[in-house]
Amino acid sequence: MTLILKAFGVVTALILLVIAMLGNLIALGGFLLVAIKVAILTIFLALVVLMVFSILRDRSRRRREAEDM
Repeated sequence: MTLILKAFGVVTALILLVIAMLGNLIALGGFLLVAIKVAILTIFLALVVLMVFSILRDRSRRRREAEDM
């Protein structure tokens, strides 16, 4: 009887350990997805800022060329 209880305890502990590990794995996956989304958003915003900067610089250059003529 004692052996059965020990075996049941070991099996129960293993099941609870697997559940805890899966919970941590899901949390890690969620964190990684958020990190990837933030990185994509940051890159997108940087590209938009560079495009606006490039457009403004080109307009300024054209304006200077028009004044020089």
